[in-house]
Amino acid sequence: MACEKTILDDLLCRNHEWAQRTAETNPALFPALAVGQSPKILWFGCSDSRVPETTVLDLMPGEVFVHRNIANILPSTDLSSLSVLQYAVEVLQVQHIIVCGHYACGGVNAALGQKKLGLIDSWLRNVREVRAKYEKELEGLSQKEQSKKLVEFNVIEQVRSVLKNANVQEAIEERGLEVHGWVYDVGCGECHVLQCPEDPEAHVFMVKNPRAELE
Repeated sequence: MACEKTILDDLLCRNHEWAQRTAETNPALFPALAVGQSPKILWFGCSDSRVPETTVLDLMPGEVFVHRNIANILPSTDLSSLSVLQYAVEVLQVQHIIVCGHYACGGVNAALGQKKLGLIDSWLRNVREVRAKYEKELEGLSQKEQSKKLVEFNVIEQVRSVLKNANVQEAIEERGLEVHGWVYDVGCGECHVLQCPEDPEAHVFMVKNPRAELE
């Protein structure tokens, strides 16, 4: 009696088929990737399974460096996201950083509620702080509109968090690194550019490389 095919067997089979198709259509890709990577984009996104950046951007392996977590948050104390940011900016020399949130975000919706969730509450505190900051803008909106607006406000604040990073500031000044805020609409599959107002507190976080003062 043949063994029943498991979901993992199916995944491996699909991987092998994909690798074969890709090698046939782009024979230089895998040998090049074996040598190294040189992505031009750093993507900070949500862990949500509906927002796979390589798929929604129609990119190939090696074209985007990625960090994802619940609600695409970039706290100044998170060693994981800070390490990714430093490596992407200093070593990979990416040209663009995209912070992308998405509508119908479970993390954002949870931050709008009062239900105790456990360990994740500590993480979602970052989004709740954004909610508190924009309380007046959210007041009076329907639950659906509150969710959409908080998704956008959260992206704005995470873009500002990126811009407060000293390595990012240096790369902007020295080589024109750009930081962008996007929102992905899971209902239609399209990304939209979000206009991120200038941070009124930005000047407080500006730092200079000591080398620049000697030149």
